[in-house]
Amino acid sequence: MFPIRNRDRNGNRRTRLPLVALALTTTLALTATACGDDGSGPAGSKGGEGSGKGEITFWDNNGGVRTDVWKEIIADFEKANPDIKVKYVSVPAEGVQSKYDTSIQGGGLPDVGGLGTAMLAGIAAQDAVEPLDARLAGSSLKGKLSNGMVESVRAAGGGDKLYTIPTSANNGTLWYRTDLFEAAGLDAPTDWPKFYKAAEKLTDQGKNKFGYTIRGGEGSIAQALDATYGQSGITEFWDGDKTTVNDPKNVAALEKYVGLFKKSTPSADVNNDFKKMVAQWDSGEIGMLSHNLGSYQDHLKSLGKDKFRGIPNPTTADGTRVQLSNPVDGLAMFKTGKNKKAAWKFIEFAVAHESNSKWNESAGAIPANTEAAKDSWVQQAEATKLASEAVNDGSIKIVQLPYYLPDWNTISKADNEPNFQKVLLGKMTAKDFLDTLAEQLNEAQAEWKQRQQ
Repeated sequence: MFPIRNRDRNGNRRTRLPLVALALTTTLALTATACGDDGSGPAGSKGGEGSGKGEITFWDNNGGVRTDVWKEIIADFEKANPDIKVKYVSVPAEGVQSKYDTSIQGGGLPDVGGLGTAMLAGIAAQDAVEPLDARLAGSSLKGKLSNGMVESVRAAGGGDKLYTIPTSANNGTLWYRTDLFEAAGLDAPTDWPKFYKAAEKLTDQGKNKFGYTIRGGEGSIAQALDATYGQSGITEFWDGDKTTVNDPKNVAALEKYVGLFKKSTPSADVNNDFKKMVAQWDSGEIGMLSHNLGSYQDHLKSLGKDKFRGIPNPTTADGTRVQLSNPVDGLAMFKTGKNKKAAWKFIEFAVAHESNSKWNESAGAIPANTEAAKDSWVQQAEATKLASEAVNDGSIKIVQLPYYLPDWNTISKADNEPNFQKVLLGKMTAKDFLDTLAEQLNEAQAEWKQRQQ
């Protein structure tokens, strides 16, 4: 039984409703309306293999950002498979979680959908996605996917079954304006002391110039924790059954990091999601931006190749580089689909060498297909090359986030993003924020372990 958390905006626990009860309520409602047996109903409704022909629906979980490249891949697929049509649905990243959750309970799931590791466990726990181990074993993709990415998505889904076919890893990257650094006589921000020095020196509030832009809106927690663990040097997320997130070293690190807000960052950062943050950095005179490889093309279009660089996250003063586990994106097949043969053909095509290379070149991400990862563009895209090398040569100590917890996405987003904004605004201390987060994580971990027994 997987509980759905129900907390107020301060993270205080309210009552919980088990999924079993929720599923029963939904089933009764659907029965009353004679719905749910056509493959479009909630999770658990019967799907089918189908003929391998006809129309399938695909949800892009980063709609608007990757729409163009997906439409290219779909056109290529339909040319190679004229008996299959793909209905493309653009779903913005900030709304994809709620759209999946609503459709799982009320019907309308796609045949195929983009699904990242952060939300995979919660969706898999609701019996919504099809295990893909057997299909992969008999596929042309067998042996051609990054072992690390395959194991990451397997672990994110609970550790036993493969619920997505990985497409890419999007490594955390520190983007910096080389032209501004050179003009100020600053070294590249390769370690945290140099990072903070540059943030201060490049700031001139009177001229609307800032050393850094911080993410305070949607998606802020992962970035804040990346900076926190990166500075503290702590390499494990768990110490026994308790999280290290509120370790005193992490508290001190987060205090220093949020101290940049409004001092070396724009005040608008408190509400900025990644789209606003990236647009602000590309169009203004801000020295540094923490994002991932996915914004490379945006920077290239706005700044040109000679005004910026992307490097792995800064090291501590002694050269230790600690980073959160890389988010891995993938393609899932949903159980309610009526044409799984066609859906699998699309997944297989999209993650094959040519398509996977095309998608990742557009995103600047690390390809899951090992043949695509050898393509020349990877060597020419410095940020992607450096990220791939750092991950594969063992120079980065990775803090593995608990994506396997069904509650992870709720805890790291809905429960705590408002609290992080309070920290930025001085209405909540960094210690209280991390203590609240730790309490929720420890509880979720204990519940998860109990279910494994």
